[in-house]
Amino acid sequence: MQRFDELDMRILSELTKDASISVPQLSKKLSVNASVLYSRIKRLSKRNLIQKFTVIVNEGMLGFNVKATVGINRDPKLKDPIHSELLKIPEVRSLSEVTGRFDMIVTVNARTLEELHNVVIGLIGKVEGIQNTETFVEMQTTEKEPVYAIQRSISR
Repeated sequence: MQRFDELDMRILSELTKDASISVPQLSKKLSVNASVLYSRIKRLSKRNLIQKFTVIVNEGMLGFNVKATVGINRDPKLKDPIHSELLKIPEVRSLSEVTGRFDMIVTVNARTLEELHNVVIGLIGKVEGIQNTETFVEMQTTEKEPVYAIQRSISR
């Protein structure tokens, strides 16, 4: 496992909150020389701890007001073709293989409940090898910004 120090964790926490912050602004916020921050961020990217800088879109403003999680059971022999087909569906945002009562969990965004129904029944449910689905419609979400810190051992 690679080692990262407290400054690395502070940089990650701040960039997670706002990746568009300029290095001079971040320098002031963290009270660290800007040239040190440039080299640290470059090193964190090179070491693949920072994988990409991205934009989070407010999909509600685009009309995607319905979010759902779909639990799926599938034929294990058809895993790869099922994944490929699901990823072709524009409303599918993510796909995770999981343990427990489902084989996979798919996150879906839709404009309306009717559109969600059409996606789940008309598209996902028709993929060859999908045995059954169960849909959980998101009613409210509370997100928490991650805080990164150096892992400390806990003594009891």
